[in-house]
Amino acid sequence: MTSNQTRQMVVAAATICEDKKGEDTTILELDPLDSGFTDFFLVTSGINERQTQAIADAIELSLKEKFGAYPNSVEGRKLGEWILMDYVDFVIHIFLRERRAYYDIERLRKTARRVVKQDLVAALTEKTKAVRKRAAASTRTAAGKKTVPGSGVRKKSAASKTPESAEKKRYRTKTGMPASDRAG
Repeated sequence: MTSNQTRQMVVAAATICEDKKGEDTTILELDPLDSGFTDFFLVTSGINERQTQAIADAIELSLKEKFGAYPNSVEGRKLGEWILMDYVDFVIHIFLRERRAYYDIERLRKTARRVVKQDLVAALTEKTKAVRKRAAASTRTAAGKKTVPGSGVRKKSAASKTPESAEKKRYRTKTGMPASDRAG
């Protein structure tokens, strides 16, 4: 089951790809039966090695600042032809155009479902609304509960005190002093 934070991080990474002029940014939601190792692939292309490296650097910095997430591993950053960033729940592939066409990773993952970034944002918004609605309903229910007389905590009154033991009563009447003030 994919967490909301994973979806938020994928959306943030896709936004960075767009901001850094990554081309043909694609989000693939992988079939859990086909691929048990990750939930999403984010695939984008750059024109040259510098651009692919800049995209990778910006993604890593942003996810570290916003989510405190570090990639489990990063491969290919020095060459910049195919940079793979493994965040466990999702993997980011940043290709040069030619390399992306050659490896055609989208074709290799035939069971993966293409997801539009706006769909992920909409799903997150709906989940947030649902959680807020449930929280508001439970708050209203808790605040609106009426207590039944006799069921809640009551203040002790003189009538509700526990009866004194016979020994305490004798001591009090004998000495004129309350039993609670007695030493030992």
